[in-house]
Amino acid sequence: MTAPRPLSLHVPEPGCRPGDTPDFSDFEIPRAGAVRRPAIDEAPEDMRDMAFSVVRVLNKAGEAVGPWAGLLDAEALRTGLRHMLTLRQFDERMLKAQRQGKTSFYMQHLGEEAVSCAFHMALQDGDMHFPTYRQAGLLIASGYPMTDMMNQIYSNAADPLKGRQLPVMYSARDHGFFTISGNLGTQFIQAVGWAMASAISNDTKIAAGWIGDGSTSESDFHAAMVFASSYKAPVILNIVNNQWAISTFQGVARGGAVTFAARGHGFGIPSIRVDGNDYLAVHAVASWAAERARSGLGPTLIEHVTYRAGGHSTSDDPSAYRSKEEFSAWPLGEPIDRLKRHLITIGEWSEERHTQALAEITDEVRACQKKAEANGTLISGPKPSPRSMFDDVYAEMPPHLQRQRQEAGF
Repeated sequence: MTAPRPLSLHVPEPGCRPGDTPDFSDFEIPRAGAVRRPAIDEAPEDMRDMAFSVVRVLNKAGEAVGPWAGLLDAEALRTGLRHMLTLRQFDERMLKAQRQGKTSFYMQHLGEEAVSCAFHMALQDGDMHFPTYRQAGLLIASGYPMTDMMNQIYSNAADPLKGRQLPVMYSARDHGFFTISGNLGTQFIQAVGWAMASAISNDTKIAAGWIGDGSTSESDFHAAMVFASSYKAPVILNIVNNQWAISTFQGVARGGAVTFAARGHGFGIPSIRVDGNDYLAVHAVASWAAERARSGLGPTLIEHVTYRAGGHSTSDDPSAYRSKEEFSAWPLGEPIDRLKRHLITIGEWSEERHTQALAEITDEVRACQKKAEANGTLISGPKPSPRSMFDDVYAEMPPHLQRQRQEAGF
């Protein structure tokens, strides 16, 4: 009898490291328009195939094809393009501001603009998003003032949150944007709880929860799935699979084992994968899930397949763990360029109009930044009063907090 060999562990490794040539040949991409559109009331067990494909609408020629096409007119598409261009320009200005020391921290959306911008257009006023730090497109698309977003990033005297949240951790109840939690994974259980409360109170509003691929490893993810499934909560649970968590690729969260969408099957939740860089596809799938939730048919799990082109944050250097050429090699392309090409293809846009729109948006973002910086930045101008740290903890401030505030000189 031979002696047993020593045990060892498997450590997942991405297929491409710095210096390697990106290779996405094993990434199966169905033709645009090839994936079916289930009936709103189709049973989850009858649509398991949706978790192993990718819903796509825009083909290489810029045409919208298939059963998921046709929901948006040209004006809505032009509006969507402007939203994404605005978010990208906002990103560029705020990233530069961080490098200049005007704020301590920032997180880009580069390459992921279609996910949040398109999704928002499928929901209604009063619905509530429970987002992560990479869904600012929900605010842009809802018309939330960019100056207020910048005030929050600068933590200046006009910061709506009075400097009590990390930069980019926005909160806007009137725009259906629940306060961002830095503890990732909590968004799912918060969204499910809010949706259950809406149903209990006989309201008509639905919720949408957002996490990244890495957060599917958190216990909160599984707890939310249990409650959403058991009570058929009117909620849409979004996983943004941008291939990378903070510095670990999606395989560490076992994204390569099957798909993230397939995790919904164990809970009896209908699950769909969608091309996250296809504005039309994201909007169509979000509309389908929203109609299902409003019809009392329960939750839907959506995996948005996209790519994080920038660093995880301004504290991250992605060149240390992945190839610089990965984004340009990403087979699903770039969202703004794809929607632009579609509009040109159908005769509703042109290179000249695009250049003009970009110039207008750039001027608008700059004007908002100038206005925000007049209120102060991290390195200049007035800051929120430390006195405010005692506010908003209780509906009525208890005596011990009043004493603490007095002892602090406020």
